[in-house]
Amino acid sequence: MDIDDTIVEVHGYQKQGASFGYSGVRGLNALLATVSTEQTAPVIAAQRLRKGSAGSPRGAIRLATDALAFLRRTHLARRAVLVRADSAFYSHALVAAALKTGAHVSITVRMDPAVKRAIAAITDDAWRAIKYTDAIYDEEAGQWTSRAEVAEIDFTAFTSKKTGQVPGRLVVRRIPDLNPKKDHGQATLFDTWRFHAFFTTTPHAERDTVVADKVHRAHAIIENVHADLKASALAHMPSGVFNANALWLTCAVMAFNLTRAAATLTKNSTLARATTATIRRKLINIPARIACSARRLRLHLPQSWPWQTAWPALYDALLPRRATTPI
Repeated sequence: MDIDDTIVEVHGYQKQGASFGYSGVRGLNALLATVSTEQTAPVIAAQRLRKGSAGSPRGAIRLATDALAFLRRTHLARRAVLVRADSAFYSHALVAAALKTGAHVSITVRMDPAVKRAIAAITDDAWRAIKYTDAIYDEEAGQWTSRAEVAEIDFTAFTSKKTGQVPGRLVVRRIPDLNPKKDHGQATLFDTWRFHAFFTTTPHAERDTVVADKVHRAHAIIENVHADLKASALAHMPSGVFNANALWLTCAVMAFNLTRAAATLTKNSTLARATTATIRRKLINIPARIACSARRLRLHLPQSWPWQTAWPALYDALLPRRATTPI
């Protein structure tokens, strides 16, 4: 489960709650929680509309608990849940709320003194190269030749609290710090690195260092959901009333999930992971001719239509009693 927020840009001075947020854009703040697996595309489990100047973690605890409660009522209740988020949501309250439901967390941490001390304690032989940009796999050595490396160290989060300290792992990814503004033609004597660390409670036996880093980086999938919504219903907020816009966001989420469900029912892997814009273009806006005969409506589809097998599969799944009716 991924948690993140995004700014929906608005125009005009009559929008209730619109203000300049962290992105410097005037708009409203939409907080989303998406659910996905390795085989399925994300769907939205919970949403909140907030004023544009709201901080990212505001209301995130209630959103996370609602989304996790929703998962417990579905067929995914037996599967292990991993809550992923960026550093804006790194807080004891959110981590404790997720752990209370039996889920694990994988949240980016801020570079505070405790995290810096933990990174400095990692030995040089603990770093492992990973598949990253411009990485090359050495078959003879059986490892990646990459400029990105990962390592981990045991870490206890929120040690400033007398109770509620959370033990776990601090997984760190480092890449060379390339700053052309400081490059005057003379190479540095030692490599300088940029560190990206996240805290996770997932056991090492379940996900090792490399796999944990790869799974955490997949948190970026929620950005595709943001872009998908902004390419459709969230291209604008139609009302000047905040509650009406909150309802608009709810309707947009419902349309997103229903469109995603329709693509899944086709049992077509290409459509199941496509964006909702692609699904609407290929599956919903069908090139059909409607005819009426014997008090029945019939859809005449072109024989050369590329999705002529996907659409009948969706039709039969939704209307099994009419599956024998000619289309």
